[in-house]
Amino acid sequence: MTVIRRSRPADWPRIIEIWRGAVDATHDFLTPEDRLAIDELVCGFLPQAPLWLAVDEHDYPLAFMLIDDGHMEALFVDPARRGTGIGAALVQHGLTLHSQMTTDVNEQNGQAVRFYERMGFRRTGRSPIDGQGRPYPLIHLECSS
Repeated sequence: MTVIRRSRPADWPRIIEIWRGAVDATHDFLTPEDRLAIDELVCGFLPQAPLWLAVDEHDYPLAFMLIDDGHMEALFVDPARRGTGIGAALVQHGLTLHSQMTTDVNEQNGQAVRFYERMGFRRTGRSPIDGQGRPYPLIHLECSS
């Protein structure tokens, strides 16, 4: 059974572990230098972020999502739990909080693009660089509940 709840300070080590595992599994297009720089940025940012967690029956975090005013900034699932519906459950939770959601996905992460499109997101645009100005194009997506 998966429960969705808010993150707590004790969750941060596991959240960083989920993030690193998910990025290693899906972001092989990052240069080692960019991967390290993004890791440092994320480790400084995530502990203060208001996250939604999907946890198992033992309250062990399996995935997390960050939504800011209807924009999903992050959705990361433990690689061992991918394909089990946990990411979809978090997206559905987000859509109960916001009738319209947007997100940006790295174009090189085809699995994520396909996931969001299966969830009902539609493409609304493309940027040639990511939010930090790196050469990783973003696909802009939107979904209404």
